Amino acid sequence: MYSLLFLGIVSCFLSLLLTPLVRNASLRLGLVDQPDQARKFHIAPVPRLGGVSIFIAVILSYALLLAVRLSSGTIVWEGLPLFIRLIPAIAVIFGIGLVDDIVGVRPWKKLTAEVVAAALAWFGGIHISGIAGYSIYGVAGFAGTVLWIVACTNAINLIDGVDGLAAGISLFAALTMLIAASINHNFPLALAVVSLVGALIGFLRYNLNPASIFLGDSGSLTLGFLLGCYAAVWGEKSSTVLGMTAPLLVLAVPLLDVGLAIVRRFLRGQPIFLADRDHIHHRLLSRGYAPHHVVLLIYGVCSIGATVSLLLTFYHQTNRGFVIVLVVLAAWLGLQHLGYSEFAVVGKMLIGGGFRSVLSAQFALDSFESKFRDGLDLRQCWEILYLNISEFGFSGVDFHLDNEIHRAGAIEGWQARIDFPGHGYINLWRESGTQARSTAAVLFIDSVSRVMHSQLNRLETVFHEKHG
Repeated sequence: MYSLLFLGIVSCFLSLLLTPLVRNASLRLGLVDQPDQARKFHIAPVPRLGGVSIFIAVILSYALLLAVRLSSGTIVWEGLPLFIRLIPAIAVIFGIGLVDDIVGVRPWKKLTAEVVAAALAWFGGIHISGIAGYSIYGVAGFAGTVLWIVACTNAINLIDGVDGLAAGISLFAALTMLIAASINHNFPLALAVVSLVGALIGFLRYNLNPASIFLGDSGSLTLGFLLGCYAAVWGEKSSTVLGMTAPLLVLAVPLLDVGLAIVRRFLRGQPIFLADRDHIHHRLLSRGYAPHHVVLLIYGVCSIGATVSLLLTFYHQTNRGFVIVLVVLAAWLGLQHLGYSEFAVVGKMLIGGGFRSVLSAQFALDSFESKFRDGLDLRQCWEILYLNISEFGFSGVDFHLDNEIHRAGAIEGWQARIDFPGHGYINLWRESGTQARSTAAVLFIDSVSRVMHSQLNRLETVFHEKHG
């Protein structure tokens, strides 16, 4: 117990002492975060190397503990290997974050470093061996552990968008793990987490609104990585069949945010690494909440998640199914309040049959394109086109390509013209007011353009080969 108190107090004191020094050094070196009024709304440039002070405070607190040699030194040496085994992995994740803060790093390089660090953590003994009561080993265990740690690393990094938010969420998570470890007599985990708790308490003195220093990637990536590792240890040592559910709940907000970001960008066809202003805190800000109110609101949600996770850990046989259903329902209601249009559209498509309609249209397009095999001449292309236009909601077609000129169907309403330079054009006609297969019609126009360009290029190549 004395060792835990010593670590917590010393790391907090060191963080309070080091953070202003790092802040001033960052200002002198010009390593600051510039406001852009798009995603960064602070008024003046703010130093972004806060992770350095946290990192040094944590490392020095352990060094001082070993130097002081309290009476519980033997127990400390038995517990410290958990943190010591993580040092190579921590060095990788802190290093890539620091480089990004100083000179910038491409997203895929950061992701690669995160995977390497997670793999090093696995080799260092951080294993997820069970999910919801089911054991996982070997490759599945390795993949599950790496995925979990990388997800947590990015979760804290992505939610670091408002003064005090990422550091505060990390403090809630770390403090919850410390309480759980202490009550379960898991001294190695408590010894690993307590210094992080102290360092975060000291750092928040300077990071709360208005922040005089930011975590930076060196801080947010390292915090997310450590919390992911410690959560895995907590879940592995937990006696509950829910396995990782309790750690999942304590990190629910940042993990939900990163999950939403991935799904949202996938649905919009955007790069996964693309930065945007649709994170949970951005949504709350856009609804008129002041930054400090956003932070307090998310703190409140995190405190509920922390409480539920502890209850599940210590009273896991009591109404656990009901608690999980309640949490899922609360998350769904929260998403409704945030107003993500992507999920509303997907819901309408699934319920209203829109998804089935798009899927049917894609099947029809695949069937249409498969008919344009090699060896067709332009007359055969025309016949295939005319026989299929009605399936996509078109009533007529003008076909003017090279020496093949055809017109058929109802030539009225509006038309979509597809030009083929040097060869001619195709006009597809659709009656005004037609609602049938609206989505399929747009896809069909693009498909006709693509397959006919391919056929014309093939025919032109054949012609040149025959005539030299």
